[in-house]
Formats: sequence, structure tokens, C-alpha cells
Amino acid sequence: MKKNKLIAPFLKWVGGKRQLMPAIKELIPKNYTNYYEPFIGGGAVLFDLQPKNAVINDFNEELINVYQTIKENPEELISDLKTHKNESDYFYDLRALDREDNFENLSNIKKASRVIYLNKTCYNGLYRVNNSGEFNSPFGRYKNPNIVNETTIRAVSKYLNTNKITILNGDFEEALKGIKKGSFVYFDPPYHPVSASSNFTGYVQGGFDMYEQVRLRDLCNKLNEKGINFLLSNSATQFIEDLYKDYKISYVKANRSINS
Repeated sequence: MKKNKLIAPFLKWVGGKRQLMPAIKELIPKNYTNYYEPFIGGGAVLFDLQPKNAVINDFNEELINVYQTIKENPEELISDLKTHKNESDYFYDLRALDREDNFENLSNIKKASRVIYLNKTCYNGLYRVNNSGEFNSPFGRYKNPNIVNETTIRAVSKYLNTNKITILNGDFEEALKGIKKGSFVYFDPPYHPVSASSNFTGYVQGGFDMYEQVRLRDLCNKLNEKGINFLLSNSATQFIEDLYKDYKISYVKANRSINS
């Protein structure tokens, strides 16, 4: 199947997988029926593989709304993106919207447009929320940020509409309900922190702690018992190595520029 190179991530996301793609692709089975990605994030792996049948999920409601909006209202989204200004005061006004009571009254298109705008103009292009779930990255001061990427939005919209792609917003375990043998799962959870200072789980309110990591490993064990193939990425900490000691582990070097 010929891949459409225009189908690409529309957001810069923490732990994005673009630079790891060659290593990831080597480990993915050639044939599978359904593709599952319970922590979709920026979607680099999905958009590289372009499976015809997929179930994608993320716990982050704002993120999943962007996927849904690109699928259902790409042109309206593009129009709204064109209204934004690359100015500090405007940025902070828009950023503050999720602290106001009437934030819920914003349309899904406006919400999606806001997330893309903040992602393209904030410092380091980093989506980050505080413990109250409020976006808190500072303004980035870029000369010409690519706020309206029409080509990518249209290509992704077409892909989501011409294939059987189910988009969910919930817990990672729920996303695999009813999974059948022959399917393949790619897990890309928030990574276990390499050091106390590098603890970055700020793109889901409440974070993803050690108990969640253990629950995820238990889910992997269930898949393994059913004979369902999965691939999981995480940081090479002792804790993670111990959790997955019964599995085949490959080590890949990655540059991470979050705390640049």
C-alpha cells in the first residue's frame, strides 16, 4: 500500500515518536487485522503506518477533540485557525480561557483551534497542563509559527474518513475492549521518569504513576496470554526493566529536548 506522505502529526507532543520510527517499524509485525493505539498522543506511529482498521484513544479530552474536529470539520477548523494572532497578549488571553466558567460553552471547533494555536506558539511547542488541567506553557516568541497547516489537516481528515478509524477518549484498558487475536497494539504511555527532576507527565491532569505502569504491564500480560502481539515504548529505568523482564526488550537511543 502506497503511503500518503502528507499524513503527518498536526501537533508537537511530548515523547513524539518521529525520530524513533525506524526502530519501531522494525519491530511491528508485517500483517495484522486491527491496529490499536491506546495512548495516541501526536499520532506519529499511526500516521506513518496508516492502517485501514484502527482504534485510537487518549485520556486527554482536549487532544481527542482535535482529532474528532479534524475528522468532522476540517474546513471550519482551518478557517478558525486563520483568525489567530501571533502576539503575546493574545496568546495569554486565549490560554486563560480554560480557567473560566464558560470554557465549556466554546464550540468543539474553537476548542480544537485553540489547542493547535497554543501548541504552535507556546515555548518549545509543548502541551502541558497543571494539576487543575489548565494549559500552562508560556508564549514562545516565534517569528513565523505554522499555525494553519492546511495540507496536513486535510490529508489527516481524509485518512480518518476513508478508513475505519474509531476515536475514543477514555482509559487505556477500555480502549482494548473486545480485542481479537490477529490484532496488534502499540503502547506509548507517559514514560516512567528517568530521574526525580525529569518527571514529566503534565499532559494528562493527575499524571501517570507507578501504579498505572503496573496496571499497564498487567494488561500486556493478558494480551500475551491471548496470543495478541503488542509493542510498548518506555524509558529504560530499572523499574520498567523489572516490570517487563519476561519480555523481549530492545534498547534505542533518543534525544529529548523537553528541558532543553
